[in-house]
Amino acid sequence: METRRRLAGSSCAVPKLTKRSVEKLPAFEHDYIVFDSDVNGFGVRVLPSGRRSYLVQYRSGGRTRRIAIGQHGAVTVEGARKRAKELLGSVAAGQNPAEVIALHRGAPTVASVGERFMREHVAVRCKPSTEREYRRALDLFIYPAMRNHKIVDVVRADIAKLHHSARHIPYQANRTLGVLSKLFTLCEIWGLRPDGSNPCRHVPKYREEKRERFLSPEELRRLGGTLARLEIEGEETVFVIAAFRLLLFTGCRLGEIQSLQWSYVAARYLELPDSKTGARRIPLPPAARAVLDALPREAGNPFVILGAVPGQAITDLQRPWRRIRAEAGLDDVRIHDLRHTYASNAVANGMPIQMVGKLLGHTQLQTTMRYAHLADDPILRAAERNAAALSDALVGA
Repeated sequence: METRRRLAGSSCAVPKLTKRSVEKLPAFEHDYIVFDSDVNGFGVRVLPSGRRSYLVQYRSGGRTRRIAIGQHGAVTVEGARKRAKELLGSVAAGQNPAEVIALHRGAPTVASVGERFMREHVAVRCKPSTEREYRRALDLFIYPAMRNHKIVDVVRADIAKLHHSARHIPYQANRTLGVLSKLFTLCEIWGLRPDGSNPCRHVPKYREEKRERFLSPEELRRLGGTLARLEIEGEETVFVIAAFRLLLFTGCRLGEIQSLQWSYVAARYLELPDSKTGARRIPLPPAARAVLDALPREAGNPFVILGAVPGQAITDLQRPWRRIRAEAGLDDVRIHDLRHTYASNAVANGMPIQMVGKLLGHTQLQTTMRYAHLADDPILRAAERNAAALSDALVGA
């Protein structure tokens, strides 16, 4: 009875807590705390259910603070005492560990910051195609790996592990790393992480093999014959056929042709108000002009390449392209390779590399330099003609 009266209060003190003494503590109708005599503020709470949990108690700012350490059994008495000493040491140093823990508990997760990133940055500053790319990286790669991680807890090892897990798709791995790097840079701006703490720093990107596939003259003939046949037979719409011809004749990006409006079409140029690199003026050669002139227009629809939905542009050219390239025997050719073909032909025919970059809308010459080696072809042919003429002169002499 005396033990019950002594322990029934909110707290009491006993000699140094041990495994045996903690397990002998009885359970009552109300919970109570028994404090250790060895470490002031270290104790164990006993619940009516009999469960025992270690804690540390201290005062800060005129208030009593308590921090849970762990449940008896999952944590040993000595392990809990060691943790209590660490926490009380930080209190002696002027810190308030209970407040730090509370702030950490309320810290945003990667998922919540990711949605803020999409809402406040991407939706405002990025183009729709970039927004789709960022959303894909978040949903398919970042969230499955660290959705519930606290944003303050993410370290370089977490980023390196995620990047390594996508090593079999190096292009996507590098794009995902770029998305994370931008997100953590904004975390510093938003005050969610300290300056200079971006965990993506020093994580090396994988090497990407830049593909330079372009169509040979014979492949171009096969593609042209296939487009003409499918158009005559009605297996593809005139708009689908026109889209691929325009891509080849102008060197435009897929999105630029897919979203092209009649108001952008001038006599000799396509005046695009926006593109991947901003406003752009694209020369409109006679071949491309003839394609446009042959297209029917739909009243009230501003778009050039029409789809199945009235009043809208076509939304998918990938599936038609897969059918067309299969018919032409060009299974390894992507839509973007039509742009490569436009550029490679321009360089091979002697056009200066700087001018090709202007036609393609490149902002950096380095991007266009992938085609520079093709400029050797006309030089080589000229050298061969010159040497042949000199050889003939020598033979004649």
